[in-house]
Amino acid sequence: MGSDTETEKKRTPLALAPIAKPLAGKKLCKRTLKLVRRASEAKCLKRGVKEVVKSIRRGNKGLCVIAGNISPIDVITHVPILCEEANVPYIYVPSKEDLATAGTTKRPTCCVLVLTKPTKGELSEEVKEKLKSDYDQVVTEVAEATSAMF
Repeated sequence: MGSDTETEKKRTPLALAPIAKPLAGKKLCKRTLKLVRRASEAKCLKRGVKEVVKSIRRGNKGLCVIAGNISPIDVITHVPILCEEANVPYIYVPSKEDLATAGTTKRPTCCVLVLTKPTKGELSEEVKEKLKSDYDQVVTEVAEATSAMF
């Protein structure tokens, strides 16, 4: 009677940060997490604030996906500013747990950077094409969400 099941945990509303804009809708969130999963499989993903900031400062391009339910919020407040300065598109997703699951880690993740190219080695043509089409689709929708925000 008092057990915590997966469905009970999913129903609890998330406390989103007030700066979580542009926030991905249901459809965009699903596509974004799918892109993160594909990028993780292809080794084109940087996880965590420290790695993401380092990659952006080094000039790596990609899509920054930030969790909206981070506490304390000070951990990620500088990431959107860095992204805007470097012309890197970014989007917020509602849950850090879902972001970690998509990035194939058990630990909840604040933010990830989906890179356009792997850091080491080369991808097969088929994997590169799938990743590129997903990436382009999500970035287009993120651009639309961002322009609608302003």
